[in-house]
Amino acid sequence: MVKKPAPDATRRSESSRRAIHDAALALVGEVGYPRTTIEAIAARAGVGKQTIYRWWGSKADVLLEAFLDLSAQAAREAGGEPYVIPDTGDLAADLKTVLRATVDQLTDPRFEVPSRALAAEGLVNEQVGRVFVARLLEPSLQLYVDRLRAAQEAGQVRPEIDPRIALELFVSPLAQRWLQHTGPISHDYTDTLVDYALNGLAPR
Repeated sequence: MVKKPAPDATRRSESSRRAIHDAALALVGEVGYPRTTIEAIAARAGVGKQTIYRWWGSKADVLLEAFLDLSAQAAREAGGEPYVIPDTGDLAADLKTVLRATVDQLTDPRFEVPSRALAAEGLVNEQVGRVFVARLLEPSLQLYVDRLRAAQEAGQVRPEIDPRIALELFVSPLAQRWLQHTGPISHDYTDTLVDYALNGLAPR
């Protein structure tokens, strides 16, 4: 009698995890955050609730991990590394590169639908807002802070500039335009934001 190979638990776990991620993102986009439940995620993913609770403590934890994984996947597909701002020595070019990638992500339906749902929920649900700001937004913003500080050390940015405030000159307008539909977002738009932020508006 030929023995069948033992099931690969690692592969099975990864398959279940991927299904749970996909289910969570799909549901939050379809029905919103409040109506997305662990039970619904489990049913959509074809797993038991206990499988989800074995890996995550809440639906917010599931969605955060799924969102981060989706962002990393989008970055890899674009040929870049997730959560990295390049440092080529050219600050303007590096900022334009990462903001162009951000535009591509924000206009990708896979990313846009769940991210809009989560952003909206964060505005009315303080706890959700704090979690997603602390674990998703702030680490991304810190990358800008680090890159701007490196530019300061290289003499490309005035030493008295506060990088945390400076990054808002190009990040905040993009976020506002995307969230409120006040205008189209494109590579040309973010390139212009960088040029305005770094060069200022006064005649030279």
